[in-house]
Amino acid sequence: MIVRTIPALRRALDSLRARKATTALVPTMGALHDGHVSLVRLARRRAAKVVVSIFVNPTQFAPSEDFGSYPRTWKADVAKLAAENVDLIWNPDVRTMYPAGFATRILPKGPAVAGLEDRFRPHFFGGVATVVGKLFTQVRPDFAIFGEKDFQQLRVVTRMAGDLDLGVKVIGSRTVRERDGLAMSSRNVYLAPEERRAAPVLYRAMKQAAGRLRAGDDVAAAIAGGAELIAGAGFALDYFEVRHAETLAPVASVEDGPIRILVAAKIGTTRLIDNIAV
Repeated sequence: MIVRTIPALRRALDSLRARKATTALVPTMGALHDGHVSLVRLARRRAAKVVVSIFVNPTQFAPSEDFGSYPRTWKADVAKLAAENVDLIWNPDVRTMYPAGFATRILPKGPAVAGLEDRFRPHFFGGVATVVGKLFTQVRPDFAIFGEKDFQQLRVVTRMAGDLDLGVKVIGSRTVRERDGLAMSSRNVYLAPEERRAAPVLYRAMKQAAGRLRAGDDVAAAIAGGAELIAGAGFALDYFEVRHAETLAPVASVEDGPIRILVAAKIGTTRLIDNIAV
């Protein structure tokens, strides 16, 4: 079932919950790939009913970013979700999500101001938090599934759901990768052939740095080695950081708690992000 208005969504959800069935929400911007399918399958394992939202959210794009050209593959998306027996597709338009006079925003702090994505996209997490907050209150799911590839986003959404008592358990799902290690992303379609061949260096650099850290190397040396490898492959590096996996605070060593390596870099016109646990 596909619904596009708030009244239709409420009727559909009432029907899904008629027998007190648990629900899981998978928020997406469409252009679905196997990584999204893995989120849907995890949602199915956690709840009786699965709702997938498809909404390209304009408030998380800066004027210089790719909102207008962001890949939109509606027919293929619906076919993928039908094959996974998704119970409900929530596909609002911009006027439904942000009607005339809309004047309320969620401005997250904590992991949203960790000096990672927020340094380069200061508008981003306010847009994400606002739209996800709306999706959570519209759908009222028991669970919400997010990919770990957007790790700072996962931390922001988890913090927001807890802080605002939204009654949803946010679950992170492991990043799905191509055979050469590149994290699956809707934006990978932007990569020219030679850029696509270079792109797996992000994963290799993180794995190399993780190995150095586990072997006792210091954080600064591991970061420098990874940054050099990435730059050598033709990327312009935004950040290559070793952070605490829960708070995203900088760490001095692997003894400081669970560790995550996070990277963002641009090749050609395409900006890619990724992360791994140490």
